[in-house]
Amino acid sequence: QVQLQESGPGLVKPSQTLSLTCTISGASITTNYYAWSWIRQLPGQGLEWMGHIRDNGRSYYNPTFKSRITISKDTSKDIFSLNLASVTPDDAAVDFCNKLKSLVEHAMGVCNFDFWGQGTQVSVSS
Repeated sequence: QVQLQESGPGLVKPSQTLSLTCTISGASITTNYYAWSWIRQLPGQGLEWMGHIRDNGRSYYNPTFKSRITISKDTSKDIFSLNLASVTPDDAAVDFCNKLKSLVEHAMGVCNFDFWGQGTQVSVSS
C-alpha cells in the first residue's frame, strides 16, 4: 500500500521560504501516469490544492500562488518537495502531501486523492 510522510519545519518567518518534503513508500515516484500533490488547509477553511508533479517531472500549480510555488522531486529517493516563497501569516496551514487518483479526471476538474500523508502544521511568525 502507498504511504506518504511529510517532513519540514513547523515554524517559518515572514518573507522566508517554506520547504517541505514528502517521502513515498509502496510506490515509485516515476510510475507511469502517477502524480503527487500538495494540499493545504487554512484555519477554519476547506482543502486547497496547491499543485502536483507527475511521473515525467512536469509540475502544475494553482495560479493562486503565482510564482511563489515550486514542486520538485528526487527520483533516486522517491521524495518530492514543496517550496513556497515569501510566506506571510496568511500561509499558516496544515499541509498534506498525497497521490492524485487520476490525471484524466483532474484535467476535467475532478480532484480526487487516494493516499494521504498525515499532514504537518506550519506556522508563520517572527
